[in-house]
Amino acid sequence: MINDYERLIDAMLVEDDARPQCERRGIAAIFRLLRDQHGYGGGYDSVRRYCRSVQVPEIDVVVRPIGDLGSIKRLTIVRTPRAYQLAPHAPKGSASITLRLHRDRRLERTTEVANWIDQVRGNNTELPLRGAPDVINRLRSNIHDPRSRQRNRAIAVLAHEQGFPIRRISACLGLSRNTCRRYLRAYQEGGVEQLLAPMTRGPRKAESEDLKAAVFRLLHEPPKDHGINRTSWTMCDLRAVLTRQGFSACQHVLRQIIHDAGWKWRKARIVLTSQDPAYREKLAAVQAILSNLAPDEAFFSIDEFGPFAVKMKQGLMLDPPGPHRVVPQWQKSKGCLIMTAALELSGNQVTHFYSDRKNTTEMIRMMDVLLDRYADRRTLYLSWDAASWHISKKLKKRIEEHNDTAEAAGHPRVETAPLPAGAQFLNVIESVFSGMARAIIHNSNYPSTDAVRAAIDRYFAERNQQFRDTPKRAGKRIWGNERVTPVFSDSNNCKDPRWR
Repeated sequence: MINDYERLIDAMLVEDDARPQCERRGIAAIFRLLRDQHGYGGGYDSVRRYCRSVQVPEIDVVVRPIGDLGSIKRLTIVRTPRAYQLAPHAPKGSASITLRLHRDRRLERTTEVANWIDQVRGNNTELPLRGAPDVINRLRSNIHDPRSRQRNRAIAVLAHEQGFPIRRISACLGLSRNTCRRYLRAYQEGGVEQLLAPMTRGPRKAESEDLKAAVFRLLHEPPKDHGINRTSWTMCDLRAVLTRQGFSACQHVLRQIIHDAGWKWRKARIVLTSQDPAYREKLAAVQAILSNLAPDEAFFSIDEFGPFAVKMKQGLMLDPPGPHRVVPQWQKSKGCLIMTAALELSGNQVTHFYSDRKNTTEMIRMMDVLLDRYADRRTLYLSWDAASWHISKKLKKRIEEHNDTAEAAGHPRVETAPLPAGAQFLNVIESVFSGMARAIIHNSNYPSTDAVRAAIDRYFAERNQQFRDTPKRAGKRIWGNERVTPVFSDSNNCKDPRWR
């Protein structure tokens, strides 16, 4: 498209040649004239490239006193279709220009800057430098820093303080002008400390807590709730829904967030997305209870850990050089354990006991234990997943019978807050199980079930005491290995599928 406007651009350039330098039009002005008055629909870069190819700048020939170069009286500039070139002999009809041979002042200035930088690098103590002595000494000490970035920063500031222009400094140091300007701006704003401060990486988008919470909140919901006719999420669908919710992120960022959280593409068996049609309603009910939980009320996350066999367990640990540890594939079990536990979310206290099997009887037993331990509360909320023994008729009948006589007997009422089906990842106690398994089950080789019980009892006793003494999340204790903070959130993935 630029070919149709070349004659018009040539006319503008010829017209500007007769004007003073201050009145000549720049490339941007020529582009605007072509666009606004002549209907040019191309890009600015095309106009810029053509203007630079046809404009003949002032050519300075440098004569250096090295040997006898002879006499050069005339050079010829030949116009090609898209540029001007120097030629030793001009063809007939071409324009010839006589050039004055003079010393290039700009090159002389650049050489002066280069010589000055060489003297600074050579630790020339007689070289006068402008500025405060302490600042000069600090900058001098970084001139020979093994890191090129620190060297260039110090030299750029010292050279600019002597009055050398940024154009020459950047050319001698092999830097861009914007880089030199950034160094000088840092020095002017914060002095030597800010100039020589190490570069800090800005926050990555994949580390945004709000974006991560939105991603996992969405992954826990079935795609059909957002109008997508699929049973599992794809990256394209995930990104589209997040964009509608106001969270803009590319697929690479989404993959990074999911990968960092330990999520993987798996075939069935481990469910990370709930297919419960009432997912949002049940989730909203649990959140409403937690947001309005009174001091005389308690909310419990209840689940079972196990059954698991007592035998040598594998796991991740530091190993010395030499043969790797070996865990036999086939081992004789020393026993089997099932633990039923409840986590009180307000005080972060765990109540647990050991069971022979998972059934409704054990859930009723857990309810009675909690009623006895938290008898001073007004209401106890029991939350669990959608296992059959958690929603049995026998359990519901037992809760109704208790509530009928609770007010008269001065006992707490019992209410249930069931989680959506297939949403074990929202069960907060799974996070506690994860920390416990990593601390005392992985890499273990207990001799008997009694030894395992003793270790588990001690773990929860120490954990409960720590949270009683310091009612906040403990830092680098053994329960610091819990997968996520034991707090209910729709973006949490409390279930750790790798605990076995």
